[in-house]
Amino acid sequence: MSGLAFLIPIALGLGLLGLAAFFWAMRKGQFEDLDGAAQRILIDDEEEDAP
Repeated sequence: MSGLAFLIPIALGLGLLGLAAFFWAMRKGQFEDLDGAAQRILIDDEEEDAP
């Protein structure tokens, strides 16, 4: 039983830390252009590198 008294606050703290990291990433704009990032991988860069 004393193990639960130790593990429950740690689990809650890690959950709150993850939630805070998610809101920080949203505030910094990490999730703004998901479609553009998915399509950038398809762009062929060889045309720009050709002499």
